[in-house]
Amino acid sequence: MTRHDTALSPADELRANVSVPFERAHAMPKSVYTSSDFAAEEVRHIFAKDWLCAGRADALKEPGDYMTMTIAGEPVIILRDTDGDLRGMSNVCRHRMSTLLEGRGHVRAIVCPYHAWTYNLDGSLRGAPAMAANEAFCREAIALPAVRVENWLGWIMVTLNADAPSPAVALADVEKLVGHLDMGGYVETFRETFRWNTNWKVLAENFMESYHLPVCHSGTIGGTVDLMKMTCPEGTLAFNYHYIVKNDLVPLALAHPSNTKLQGDDRRITWLLAIYPALMITLTPGYFWYLSLTPQGPDQVDVLFGGGMSLEWMADPAAEANLASVKALLDDVNVEDKGCVEKVYRGLVAGLSQPGPLSHLERPNFEFAQYLASKLPQA
Repeated sequence: MTRHDTALSPADELRANVSVPFERAHAMPKSVYTSSDFAAEEVRHIFAKDWLCAGRADALKEPGDYMTMTIAGEPVIILRDTDGDLRGMSNVCRHRMSTLLEGRGHVRAIVCPYHAWTYNLDGSLRGAPAMAANEAFCREAIALPAVRVENWLGWIMVTLNADAPSPAVALADVEKLVGHLDMGGYVETFRETFRWNTNWKVLAENFMESYHLPVCHSGTIGGTVDLMKMTCPEGTLAFNYHYIVKNDLVPLALAHPSNTKLQGDDRRITWLLAIYPALMITLTPGYFWYLSLTPQGPDQVDVLFGGGMSLEWMADPAAEANLASVKALLDDVNVEDKGCVEKVYRGLVAGLSQPGPLSHLERPNFEFAQYLASKLPQA
């Protein structure tokens, strides 16, 4: 009898891929980017269970300010409640299950657009028209289910997982690395969304390595970096990072002259933090920007893109012009990145393509692959 080997699943291929030392590592198998089944497993075991970022806390300034997001298919509201605290809850009415709010905005109460059931900002039911004749109806017993939300260093972190360790615990090492920059004090000045035609992991990996900067970003920031001055230390189970000592070509990436706290290279280091699974933060002494990623199947990703500046640069008399300069630069960088990551996905689905060996500058990519493999169950 002839024996046939059983084909490995994408998850098993990934586990085999990360079973070797980093010095012999290759890029992740093509199947982990292109398989619809693998994409569904990621949603089930990663996005439904880990902390995700809804943006910056200063985007919700006043009670009643809200934003919405979808986590693993679950519609969620995040708002500032009447006590000034961040609160998360289901975005589905407890009557006939219409979704309630869309996008971002401000409300005094949450009113269902279908039958006008009305909820307070704590999720409790305030009123429901024409329900008095139903003997089973009890207004006090009805409320929108709560969703965990925490403010972590100025970031709104959300999870469906009641047992997930707090970001303050899981990401304590981030504060040790960049606490001197006071990330929570940076001011968001723009926030937008878009969809790109690539796998979310391709975009995440693009952020995690600066190996591509001199070429992909030759028209913008490529000249501000030296490949030999990039440092990629070992990360942790919850995030990876690398940093670059920048030259003076982009002054806004440096500490403001009025900042006397930062000394030496701390005044010019750019930190690139990849908070698993899907929050990517570029943090400089002058400005920051971020991407928060939501997969849409294997071949598309929804991107929340935002950023702003440090308090010193915000207080500068030329702040408005500086903001315009930062935003114009980042828009150009995004155009370059979009071209690069969409080309990668087109290559991933090509028949003759195969993953190659990683550079020492791609250690974060290997650690990201280890994280993904650790979250998927064994067959």
